[in-house]
Amino acid sequence: MQPVKLRTSRIDYTLVLLLFLLFLSSCLAIYSAQMTGQYKENFLLKQMVWYGTGVVIILAVIRLDSDQLRKISWYAYGFGNALLAFLIVAPKSIAPVINGAKSWYKLPGIGSLQPSEFMKVFLIVALANVVATHHEKNPIKTVKSDFWLLIKLGLVTALPLAFIMQQPDLGTALVFLSILLGVIFVSGITWKILVPIFSAGTLLASAVMFFVLWAPEVLEKYLGVKQYQFGRIYSWLDPYNYESSAGFHLTRSLLAIGSGETTGKGIGNREVYLPESQTDFIFSVIGEEFGFVGTSIVVSLFFLLIYHIIRIAMGTKNSFYTYICVGVISMITFHVFQNIGMTIGLLPITGIPLPFISYGGSSLWGNMLAMGVIFSIGYHYKKYMFSSEK
Repeated sequence: MQPVKLRTSRIDYTLVLLLFLLFLSSCLAIYSAQMTGQYKENFLLKQMVWYGTGVVIILAVIRLDSDQLRKISWYAYGFGNALLAFLIVAPKSIAPVINGAKSWYKLPGIGSLQPSEFMKVFLIVALANVVATHHEKNPIKTVKSDFWLLIKLGLVTALPLAFIMQQPDLGTALVFLSILLGVIFVSGITWKILVPIFSAGTLLASAVMFFVLWAPEVLEKYLGVKQYQFGRIYSWLDPYNYESSAGFHLTRSLLAIGSGETTGKGIGNREVYLPESQTDFIFSVIGEEFGFVGTSIVVSLFFLLIYHIIRIAMGTKNSFYTYICVGVISMITFHVFQNIGMTIGLLPITGIPLPFISYGGSSLWGNMLAMGVIFSIGYHYKKYMFSSEK
């Protein structure tokens, strides 16, 4: 395969600008968080290094066109699953248990690496390939063919999902499900199949919530749900009754964001102590120091990013690219909605970072990998449009 010489005229500079603004927001928020955090590490410097290496990832992925992405999709999917599977049997010296979950590899010189962050992108590309290939082989839609497509999508998602739940990592599992649902909605599967299935899923979720609130011992006995996971639900519904335990982070987060008011207290003027604020609760830092104005700017950046990817999806006539865009949109939207929702008490707390803002190499590299695919879509679609160029 001949190396592709990048043509700068085909690079999506709107996406470059949005990522640069998210980079600045991340640096400012992490700098503020580490000033009053419980650690003495220079998180800002590490985040800048990870952003720099993330750019390298984008430059590598942008060279892959549609055909190449489809060819490597199953290799990437298999590689990601192999990494997740090895976590189960890996010794603790390689894969330590952190916060009750065995989700990371400990690598010399790099630190902790979470393979599930990359598996999200591998899953998106694999699901997009499944749908595109299915429609190519079944140009005439039938209920039977649609049902078979749904089964294939479910099976492809079930394997990494099972490995994720083994860790256990409920938050990441929910991200996988959001990606699956997003792809299903645009896959063309008839609503005659989807409506009964989603109705049954809603009833099942309602039943689970009933047992969580009134009969948790049933879920603990038959489904193996851990006691601390119940605590997250209870502390979400009544955080101040669990302020000294499971509700500590939420009550502190609410206090931090509320005390920031309209314009915030200013950088370095934090008064509310919140552990691990540079990671999952970075939005609370932004709310306290930059107020409603600062948080609105961050939310607006995510809105513009998602809107831009939607435009890319609608602008390409390559269905494989469209399904990838939908998967990435589903992933980012769920991350943003869940992370911000948990910091303001709208949703239960899960270990889901704020994309491109929270400190963390694995999360950032995974998101940059996804952006690399989006850059590739815009780059190669323009190439096909102007294929007469030399």
